Formats: sequence, C-alpha cells, structure tokens
Amino acid sequence: MNTQQSSTLEPGDDTFMSVADLKAYVAEVESAKASQSYAAIERAEKAKQEMIDKLMQRVEITPEKVQSFLSRVKGAAERGETEMMVMRFPSALCADHGRALNNSEAGWPDTLVGQPRQFYEIWQERLEPAGYRLKAMIVDWPDGFPGDVGLFVAWE
Repeated sequence: MNTQQSSTLEPGDDTFMSVADLKAYVAEVESAKASQSYAAIERAEKAKQEMIDKLMQRVEITPEKVQSFLSRVKGAAERGETEMMVMRFPSALCADHGRALNNSEAGWPDTLVGQPRQFYEIWQERLEPAGYRLKAMIVDWPDGFPGDVGLFVAWE
C-alpha cells in the first residue's frame, strides 16, 4: 500500500491558479483600484467645484469678521511672523487660471473674481493705507499646472 500523497497540483484543483486565471485576477484587481481612484477623483473634483461656487459669492463683512481677522494678525505678529495667509483658493478663480499672478504681471489683481476679488478690494481700501502689503503666489502645482493660489498679508 502506497501511503505517499501526490505533491503535484492538478489544473482542475481549486488551489491551483493558471497564468490566465492569475492575469484575469490581476486585471480585475487593477480595474477595481482604478474604479476607486476614479471615484476619489470625481469626489475631489465635485468638492473643488462646490468650493469654487461658494467662493464666487460675496460675503458680508461684519464687525465680528473684522475683529477675528485682526486677532489672527495680532497673534501671528506676537509669534514673530511677518505675514499670514488670508485665503487659499483654486486658480480657477483667476480669469486666466493664475498666469498673470504667477508671472507677477502688472494688473494681475484684475484677474481675480469672487471672494478673492472682494478681499483684494478690502485690502486696497483698508489694509494698504494701514501699511500692510499683499502677496499672492501659486502654492501648489498638481501635474505641473497652477493649482491653488495663496493670498497673504504681510507687515514688518
């Protein structure tokens, strides 16, 4: 009587995966990953568009908002900082998607729309006469293209 068991796996055995089965499995896993990535990209794009829509609406400048802003500036100055990011927004809120701003062209503020434009106007009316400077720059570059813009107030 032979008590040895066969250690070879047969193609019909569930524990054996052919190359074709392996390739199909890998393709299915990759497809699932891509589907999840696509869903994540769609969610991110939707959130970005919602933010753009919100930032296109002017906001009411209340005494509480002014006081909050001044408190943030004072706190930054007390920590020894000489500037503070006031706003970060997608470059889509620039009429030219940030090109003029990135190239420091004269008139770049004219490309701003929505709340970024509103902040620029407030800076011009109230903060610039008080000695604050305005700095603007592209703060991220997804896929090599201008992403978000940062608006900063600066003092020394």
